[in-house]
Amino acid sequence: MAYWLLKSEPIKYSWDQMVADGRTHWDGIRNFQAANNLRAMKVGDRAFFYHSNEGKEIVGVVEVVRTAYPDPGDPSGKFVMVDVAPVMPVKRPVTLAEMKDIPELSGFSLLRQSRLSVCPVADKEWATICKLAGVAA
Repeated sequence: MAYWLLKSEPIKYSWDQMVADGRTHWDGIRNFQAANNLRAMKVGDRAFFYHSNEGKEIVGVVEVVRTAYPDPGDPSGKFVMVDVAPVMPVKRPVTLAEMKDIPELSGFSLLRQSRLSVCPVADKEWATICKLAGVAA
């Protein structure tokens, strides 16, 4: 299993909406590196759901339930989307500021490439953040 982080502005699509929907497609990605990360996802992979811009914190965990397929909103045909479903909310949101202060997360892609909307998460980073968030790794 691989781990990821998916960013969403809560005003556009929040954790609460994700839970209400029960499943959604993660579309609209127009950055090639982020799109390649979507292509690398497998069914069963887990991802942190991160509220960007507002809150700037990890608020939940989702699971990939469908691998990459063409994003119909992309007229060029170059970009893809995946489907994800909520697994659980975190017991305690983990803020960006908090993550920046943790030496074990110094190499975390969210901190190194802050504008990337779909990021890989290393196993040790996943475990560290899960511990902070109060959820099982």
